[in-house]
Amino acid sequence: MGWYRYDDANNLVLTLHIQTGAKNTEAAGLHGDVLRIKLAAAPVEGKANALLLKFLAKHFDVPLCQVMLKQGDKSRHKVIVIQQPGCGPDVLYNELQS
Repeated sequence: MGWYRYDDANNLVLTLHIQTGAKNTEAAGLHGDVLRIKLAAAPVEGKANALLLKFLAKHFDVPLCQVMLKQGDKSRHKVIVIQQPGCGPDVLYNELQS
């Protein structure tokens, strides 16, 4: 999969395409070689970014402080680093299969 990798410190690095203003917050399939995430928030005053980080912290079973937005603060294309994730990237991919 091209949408995730592990760095040298065994942190999970996700490459995401974000769609804001959706009805529900969920993983929504691949968008080229990145994972698309729908967010039920508008991209206003950092609300969408905050929701994204909370969504990922919950899915990867980590405290919010271990989820960091590395690139794409004001972009649909984002790079997220999750320190010491409690689950692998399949937790998001499996959500797509159900």
